[in-house]
Amino acid sequence: MVQSSVLGFPRIGAFRELKKTTEAYWSGKVGKDELFKVGKEIRENNWKLQKAAGVDVIASNDFSYYDQVLDLSLLFNAIPERYTKYELDPIDTLFAMGRGLQRKATDSEKAVDVTALEMVKWFDSNYHYVRPTFSHSTEFKLNGQKPVDEYLEAKKLGIETRPVVVGPVSYLFLGKADKDSLDLEPISLLEKILPVYAELLAKLSAAGATSVQIDEPILVLDLPEKVQAAFKTAYEYLANAKNIPKLVVASYFGDVRPNLASIKGLPVHGFHFDFVRAPEQFDEVVAALTAEQVLSVGIIDGRNIWKADFSEAVAFVEKAIAALGKDRVIVATSSSLLHTPVDLTNEKKLDSEIKNWFSFATQKLDEVVVVAKAVSGEDVKEALSVNAAAIKSRKDSAITNDADVQKKVDSINEKLSSRAAAFPERLAAQKGKFNLPLFPTTTIGSFPQTKDIRINRNKFTKGEITAEQYDTFIKSEIEKVVRFQEEIGLDVLVHGEPERNDMVQYFGEQLKGFAFTTNGWVQSYGSRYVRPPVVVGDVSRPHAMSVKESVYAQSITKKPMKGMLTGPITVLRWSFPRNDVSQKVQALQLGLALRDEVNDLEAASVEVIQVDEPAIREGLPLRSGQERSDYLKYAAESFRIATSGVKNTTQIHSHFCYSDLDPNHIKALDADVVSIEFSKKDDPNYIQEFSNYPNHIGLGLFDIHSPRIPSKEEFIARIGEILKVYPADKFWVNPDCGLKTRGWEEVRASLTNMVEAAKTYREKYAQN
Repeated sequence: MVQSSVLGFPRIGAFRELKKTTEAYWSGKVGKDELFKVGKEIRENNWKLQKAAGVDVIASNDFSYYDQVLDLSLLFNAIPERYTKYELDPIDTLFAMGRGLQRKATDSEKAVDVTALEMVKWFDSNYHYVRPTFSHSTEFKLNGQKPVDEYLEAKKLGIETRPVVVGPVSYLFLGKADKDSLDLEPISLLEKILPVYAELLAKLSAAGATSVQIDEPILVLDLPEKVQAAFKTAYEYLANAKNIPKLVVASYFGDVRPNLASIKGLPVHGFHFDFVRAPEQFDEVVAALTAEQVLSVGIIDGRNIWKADFSEAVAFVEKAIAALGKDRVIVATSSSLLHTPVDLTNEKKLDSEIKNWFSFATQKLDEVVVVAKAVSGEDVKEALSVNAAAIKSRKDSAITNDADVQKKVDSINEKLSSRAAAFPERLAAQKGKFNLPLFPTTTIGSFPQTKDIRINRNKFTKGEITAEQYDTFIKSEIEKVVRFQEEIGLDVLVHGEPERNDMVQYFGEQLKGFAFTTNGWVQSYGSRYVRPPVVVGDVSRPHAMSVKESVYAQSITKKPMKGMLTGPITVLRWSFPRNDVSQKVQALQLGLALRDEVNDLEAASVEVIQVDEPAIREGLPLRSGQERSDYLKYAAESFRIATSGVKNTTQIHSHFCYSDLDPNHIKALDADVVSIEFSKKDDPNYIQEFSNYPNHIGLGLFDIHSPRIPSKEEFIARIGEILKVYPADKFWVNPDCGLKTRGWEEVRASLTNMVEAAKTYREKYAQN
């Protein structure tokens, strides 16, 4: 019989149990025992769920309290000295590396003040990993045995699992050198880290593990020759190590063929490849296998929520069986199911027709099992029939198609995506209108989403307060934010977004063509979970979405007020997109819908408008080539369609965070001002890359995902470093990102220090 396999399962709990307990631990409301108890319960539930579904190969060590890559850094002792000097417990070290830590000394604890490690996107997903940071003094060794402990934990329940670990080549390549070791190439540490991998694998073998999944996702990237060669070095070393389990090397999110020569013939038990994202690689990867190696066929989508088409999946797996035989084929999810919500049965309010098209992580367990049974010759006719009906229902549904929207997309021309004048002319007009000082200060958009805001939103949703009462409450929150910004001296204000549940969901709920879940949460990073909307049909804007709040905010201040929107690519990338229409078409539809909103804001005298595109880098195809060029073209076009219908005096801003950005990608948007996450970048070359960016830019000065409060002196030093290579007359002063997740005490102190630092530089430059 052909086996079924799941590469990983969501670790958040069906109702966000991990988030609630982790944040309670951070705030001191629960202790470590309760935190570890909830983690254990989630792991146990996940394993039992998969076992009950009939999954043959179940992953362990796919659980993390924060991030699986960060777990490995802690396990392998890749811990920068700034953390080790505080002698924290392992779990507190993990959290300090992930989110920073700042606390005063007490009778029982020493004072701590340490920033977080850099956090970046996990390939082209909306998940973020904490980037490993290495130095010449990094000494790898095992700190504990988390993968072993979790394997034994499952075994005690009578469940055999396959531990999963990020592989040595990917782990090093995805890391970076510390600021004091910038001449270090992380891949040069391979020989130092391999003995630690071998030690870990031997411990897993001694515990009873017969096979281990080694994730090498960088195989889908453009890799230097030195990194390609590292695969042979790594896996020949591990093959010669004593007492290690069988290794299955897993790659996902794309096409491995450009790197296929580097893994062909490796002495491993088998490979996993993603045939949802890259079915075209099938013939070549099959031909590269040795006569004994197994092929894990990633055919159930681990990144989206649409039901698999069983007829297509079965046909694809049968092709693999024809080439290799049943004993060498495993039916698998394309990637870990970390990127999908936990369980569709918890959705009680979804339209029944639309719900029938969806499959969440729990349902995908059934899908992978059904496909494995079908290709093994078992009777699953009823499941195949039900699936075929659901696939046909979606294809034929009136929900999916809107002829008017399709006609508008067909009529797009170059004029629609071009500003009336080039930036220098616009800049002159905007200087005359706004008269902003040197080093203008602003924030990125959101202010703290307090408990009071959440309570009132929930009351309104449940009908416990009227629309008028809720509107009055929202206005009071907006005024509070506006007065605070005026008080501390910010130059360009925001309304704080108290009415918004999420920067994508808020707009999606008001656009035609979207569906929404109640419990469809997915981890973005740490304890930050999102509930992505689902694009189910052609997209249009039936009515204004943000104008009322922005107009009110501008009416109560004489300072410029930014209208805040989420850009077309970010709305698309942070939703579950359609898989029956190209993402280009969906992006252009969103650009047209947002154009109406931008024009309405301008008509209502909101003349600074920010259209955020933090996901634009995330959506970049993982390899260079025509696909990437095409993406960059339509991504920029959709943004310009949204923003090009305004006057020269209207200032268009955009924002980007937690990605390695190319200035040319941003330049193509033709925004007047862009703000970029920067606080955890410590490579001076990164600033230099933007020194010739023609428009204005704000490099983020503090990490909004950390509770840590930077001092005025720290801000002054940070700005000083930037001004060594970046022109003062083009530099804006702002945080990394929105302040939604922070508390008011932190926000007040951090922004006050930031504004005072900007004033210091104004005085300094005024004297020159």
